[in-house]
Amino acid sequence: MIPVVLVTGAARRIGAAIARALHAEGYRVIIHYHRSMAEANVICRELNDIRADSATAISADLSRVADVKTLAQAAIQYWGRLDALVNNAAAFYPTPFASVNEAQWDALMASNVKGPFFLVQSLAGELRQRGGRVVNIVDINTRYPLMDFSVYCLSKAGLAMATKSLALELAPQVRVNAIAPGAILWPEDNAPMSPEARAALLDAIPLKHLGDVNDIARLAAFLISSPGYLTGQTIAVDGGLGLVGKPVDPGQTTGC
Repeated sequence: MIPVVLVTGAARRIGAAIARALHAEGYRVIIHYHRSMAEANVICRELNDIRADSATAISADLSRVADVKTLAQAAIQYWGRLDALVNNAAAFYPTPFASVNEAQWDALMASNVKGPFFLVQSLAGELRQRGGRVVNIVDINTRYPLMDFSVYCLSKAGLAMATKSLALELAPQVRVNAIAPGAILWPEDNAPMSPEARAALLDAIPLKHLGDVNDIARLAAFLISSPGYLTGQTIAVDGGLGLVGKPVDPGQTTGC
């Protein structure tokens, strides 16, 4: 039987690259999206043109547990199985400490940690049955806090801890690991970054350049498709930035 993977937030950026990489490994891919329907449909057509009946798109609001459960059921039912999950979808925007409000807190925590946690819970029985894999996309700023992004960093730190907790809860049948991207893509309009800040970031990275979405995608494909003795781990893909030993300045993360 052909294995199936669900990738959340797979219509764009890192998620789209992960979907393509796993498709190239022979997986059928369920592309989750929230608002990016047009982009999700483009990727579906692209992948189905390569291999018929190999991709589909499903919409869900991951901040709502009812929607998460519906997504899980639909994902299993579409091809009658689910072998792997990539929790990539995330919200990313600044929350200056003095002005953080409850709505911002709830929204970031819901999309970045509550949704992934309850999605794993909803899929746990199927993943156990298949000897499944889970990959969570976190952030290097769970280790080095990002000024004015405290709630985002807290939410991703929660997902990093969930990786460890779920690896323990789901062992031995399911392996759960995480990837922590560094500077892979420049932030979008909700977290603009000046040319000076971009230059300073590149200068701080030991490898002196941005990473590529395919750096994340290839590692995700390895963690999902390769059997091994690895679970509960977070692997940084940051060009050595974590070796510098200082926080990254505002706007200098991936923004999945």
